[in-house]
Formats: sequence, structure tokens, C-alpha cells
Amino acid sequence: MNTVYDFADDVEQPIVYVREVALADLPEEVRAEATGLKKLYALHDASGERLALVKDRKLAFMLARQNDMTPVTAH
Repeated sequence: MNTVYDFADDVEQPIVYVREVALADLPEEVRAEATGLKKLYALHDASGERLALVKDRKLAFMLARQNDMTPVTAH
């Protein structure tokens, strides 16, 4: 019952924050590329730096996981 676990070898994936972004809040050159969309999803690292913009939430989570990151929703 007193099992000791050694987690030293566990490698934790970095967290990436996914949040919805209104197109109106983005620069004109980005809005021009997002024809027909009303919103995009941004992926940010822990320091707040934007890493990517994608067209939907599902794609944002998939992109994070494909790059060995743990996605979490940020509001």
C-alpha cells in the first residue's frame, strides 16, 4: 500500500493556451487572409507569445498535440 513512485523520468509537455480571437481585433493583413471567417483561434505559450492562428478550435487542439504541447482553453 505504500508504493513510492518516481516521476523524475516523466517528461511534461509544455502548455499552450487556446483562445478565440475576433477578426476585428487582428491586423488588416491577417483579416485579408481570413476571408469568410468571423473568428480565429490563437495558440499562445506560457509567456503570452502568439504561436499560431487557425480557423477552428478543433484544429488548434490538434496542432498543439501534434507539436507535443498540452492545449488548454483560455478565455
